[in-house]
Amino acid sequence: MVEKIKCEYCDKDAAGYQGYGCCSAYVCMDHADSFLLALKPGEKLSSGECYFERFSITD
Repeated sequence: MVEKIKCEYCDKDAAGYQGYGCCSAYVCMDHADSFLLALKPGEKLSSGECYFERFSITD
């Protein structure tokens, strides 16, 4: 069984990963940046030093 990744701010299941050059975090939908929220499940966005990855929906 694979353990689900948790939000680094509140311990809910993480919806994705967001990175800004020197800092990064796994985040839930409540703590996600608007760029991450705009992505569809499974999509990634990279721009300069910023990287966003929305996790695919799995049960």
